[in-house]
Parts: sequence; structure tokens; C-alpha cells
Amino acid sequence: MDKQSTKMYLQIVRELRLLIQSENIKPGGKLPSERELVERLKVGRSTVREALRSLELLGLIETKRGEGTFLTDYRNHKLVEILSTFILQDTKTINDVHLTRQTLEKEAIRIVSASPNLMDLPVWESLLIKLDEEGTVQREDIIREILIVSNNRLSLKMWFLLKQYGEEPYQGFTNEDENTYLIQLLQAIKDGEIEQAVEAYNAWTNFLTKGRENV
Repeated sequence: MDKQSTKMYLQIVRELRLLIQSENIKPGGKLPSERELVERLKVGRSTVREALRSLELLGLIETKRGEGTFLTDYRNHKLVEILSTFILQDTKTINDVHLTRQTLEKEAIRIVSASPNLMDLPVWESLLIKLDEEGTVQREDIIREILIVSNNRLSLKMWFLLKQYGEEPYQGFTNEDENTYLIQLLQAIKDGEIEQAVEAYNAWTNFLTKGRENV
């Protein structure tokens, strides 16, 4: 997400929290529909959908097909508080956060590249076309799609938390210099070339790391 998108996303999350408090929605209680939230919060449908999707991935809400969206027992979710208290206390721990996040990402790449059904999904071609025609994509979109497609909800939840407390490594849009690595990564996924995909990922993340160090 860029800074403006992140600001809007956080605002929607805050307003959802206030809505839950003001209407006294308890764990197990039903939230207003997506359409109602769009009208009440005066924002776009895609913004509401992204906020709800992220909250669901973190286990704070639950969507039941044909029934609606429900609040889970969020009082049991103490991981965020624990992370914020202890994770960012020293440089070594921050490095450990990055390494753990990258381990999850590389395993997701291996899972997707090894599955004929997953590597044939149209999302990879769509991202390649976007890189070719527009010359840029949001960095987080690529990694998030890989994690989602790998279909490991626990890894995805861990990834969201590690990303958040690891200084948001994929902020912003790609540039021409890094697109070469991403094209190699996406093409390798499509071709089922596992090691080539991981190598392209490593080259891309090394490029991003060097860029941050030079800022």
C-alpha cells in the first residue's frame, strides 16, 4: 500500500472498531453488510472489502457464506500486544523477524511453483501484463497473492503480523530496476521452476534491502 492507501485503510479499521463499540456488537454478533458499511462510512467498496479481508485473515472477524460477517472473540488475540512489547527491542530481533517472514514467503513460492493447479492461475499472467503495460505494480500485491494462493491461513496470519512489525518491507510501487527480478519470479512460478523462482525472489529482496540501506 502507498501512504495514502495505508492511511485510508487504518481509518476504516478505526471506524469499524468504533462502530462495533457504539452498537455494542459482542463476539458472535453480526456486522453490517459490506454495502451498509460503504454507505455509512462514505468510502469505496474496495477499501471496505480490503479492511474486512485483512481483519478476517487476522482472525478478528469471520465470514459465513450466505449468513454474513461476524465478530470473533478478539479478546483472545494477544499476539499483537506481545509483538509490540517485545519484538522490536533490538536489532538482532528485528533481523529475526525479517528472516522468519522471508522463510514463510519462500515456502509459499515453493508450494505454488510445485502445484500445476496453482502455477496455472491467471493472477500470475495478470501481474506480468501489468508490469509490461504499466511498468509498475504494488510490491505487496505480489507477495500477498503468493501467500494467499499457497492456502496456508496460519502462515498468512503470521506473515501479516511479521510484515507489520518488520517495518513494512513492501511499501510502495515497483520501479524499472527491480521489475526484471519480478518478471523472472512470476515467469518461474508459471513454469513450475521452483529453484529459479526462489532465486529470483532472493535477488529481488536483496535489491530492496540495499535500496533501504542507501536511503
